[in-house]
Amino acid sequence: MFGANGLNAQEMSLHDFSVKDINGDDFDLSQLKGKKVMVVNTASECGLTPQYETLEEVYKEFGGDNFTIIGFPANNFGGQEPGSNEEIKSFCQKNYGVTFPMMSKISVKGDDKHPVYQFLTEKEKNGVENSEVSWNFQKFLIDEDGKYVMSVGPQRSPATDKIIEWIEGK
Repeated sequence: MFGANGLNAQEMSLHDFSVKDINGDDFDLSQLKGKKVMVVNTASECGLTPQYETLEEVYKEFGGDNFTIIGFPANNFGGQEPGSNEEIKSFCQKNYGVTFPMMSKISVKGDDKHPVYQFLTEKEKNGVENSEVSWNFQKFLIDEDGKYVMSVGPQRSPATDKIIEWIEGK
């Protein structure tokens, strides 16, 4: 099967995509080559919203040349991300001091699912597994080459041993 740009799953990577950041500027994911990446869909009015704090702690401890986190606000679950990009940016900075890169609000499931999330959730595109986004704050781990590694459920902390060991290469 062929996906974005006519590439098969073995050739596709997160680095093939370009998105808009929270300010509306282009963000080419190829700039993340060489870094492990945690991709997480976020929401400001969810019971899991306090995970922003843990995400920021993980980013401050491990973020840099070898690892980053990118957040994708999404309003797919219970209308829990109703705000504009500007409102989301303000909320994240004011309430959680978020410094990791935040992207523009997208859809992470359904007929209008963003191409990045098509890659993350469809085996024919990521080459590993089908993995539906079940709720806000689902984490997807991507290796240095932009290849899908695994999905970690929304209820699991961004600082769970499994994730930290993966970041550290253990």
